[in-house]
Amino acid sequence: MPMFEYKGLNKKGLKTKGTIDADNIRTAKMRLKKQGVYIQSLKDKSKGKSSKKTKKSHNSRKASVKDLAMMTRQLATLLKANIPLVDSLTAVSEQVENEALSETMAEIKNMVNEGQPLYKSMTKYPKVFDTIFISMTEAGEMSGTLDTILIRLAEFTEAANELSSKIKSAMLYPIIMVVVTLGILGVVFTYVVPKMVEIFEASPDLALPWFTLLIIDISDIVREYWHALIIGSIVSVLIFKNWKSTPRGQTVWDHFILKVPVVGKLTRLIAVSRFARTLSTLLNGGVPMLAAMDIVRNVVNNNVLAKAIDEARENISEGESIAVPLKRSNQFPPMVLHMITIGEKTGELENMLTQVSDAYDFQVSTEVEGLTALMEPVMIVIMGGVIGSIVVAIMVPLFDMMNMGT
Repeated sequence: MPMFEYKGLNKKGLKTKGTIDADNIRTAKMRLKKQGVYIQSLKDKSKGKSSKKTKKSHNSRKASVKDLAMMTRQLATLLKANIPLVDSLTAVSEQVENEALSETMAEIKNMVNEGQPLYKSMTKYPKVFDTIFISMTEAGEMSGTLDTILIRLAEFTEAANELSSKIKSAMLYPIIMVVVTLGILGVVFTYVVPKMVEIFEASPDLALPWFTLLIIDISDIVREYWHALIIGSIVSVLIFKNWKSTPRGQTVWDHFILKVPVVGKLTRLIAVSRFARTLSTLLNGGVPMLAAMDIVRNVVNNNVLAKAIDEARENISEGESIAVPLKRSNQFPPMVLHMITIGEKTGELENMLTQVSDAYDFQVSTEVEGLTALMEPVMIVIMGGVIGSIVVAIMVPLFDMMNMGT
């Protein structure tokens, strides 16, 4: 169904704009008139686009976590107000500011209007709706609690986005410092050191210390083989990524990361928090335990922990509890296992998992803030030490030259 983009005035005389889907421009005008929109401009968005281009944009369509969470909450609010699903989807598609998401929701509305379930319509857009979103939506449709499930999904998406933003912010500073340091070193080795070498060569009797000779050798290598260094670095990164993409390489790397001081602890905290919050959200949404375990293994982003979850799922299918197989893996903290055990015994597993996730999210935030505060002086010391070493290597011969001159 064609999409039409409109601009106009609403009943209050305020400017409004958006998109609406209709069979033709006449139908679009009639629908906008019923909504109380005085049309100033109306044009077919799909006009002039080839079917190949439309298909390509369909396959590559994405939406930010923020836009997705906002759309989900809007849809949940409309459904809670007893507005029919098709009408709710229509309203959401017209209200969403993100163009790609707006088009996606309009197309989903058409599929639902033709009798297809909402969750099945969402499966056609895997880059917009992940497995968790689709599974929760399916459970909500089957149980008749879609509005409640969508609110939980919005909360889950917002919490995951907040945690991810904190981690990215913490990584920004050291990345900037590394880039700045490499840039300064590039200038020093390419321009400064060669100029100083010319000065040193003017005094043939000057004996250069070993650390100055080392800096000169490094400068020569950087100037003569800079292209080889760049190519070598790129090739090394590609080889590492290729090795890491293999099952064995990923497992070895994940084992290594978990054992690295500070980083390993933070990685485990993040993984356990994701595990607990995702499992709690799925179980609260009515997703069966075994199906939920299949999904949560993919959110921990660590093969070692995913393997522990897989083994736990197999044991659960044979009638065992969750906590026992997780404990055997030695990969989950005792507090998590204790809370899960209590939750299973009291029938409050979902609430216990939520509490675990909240506690670990807080701990992750504390660890990230502490790590960021620690990294700033550490990076400054490292950067100052490297630059200072080069300065000393250059200044010592200069002082010797001055003494020789006197």
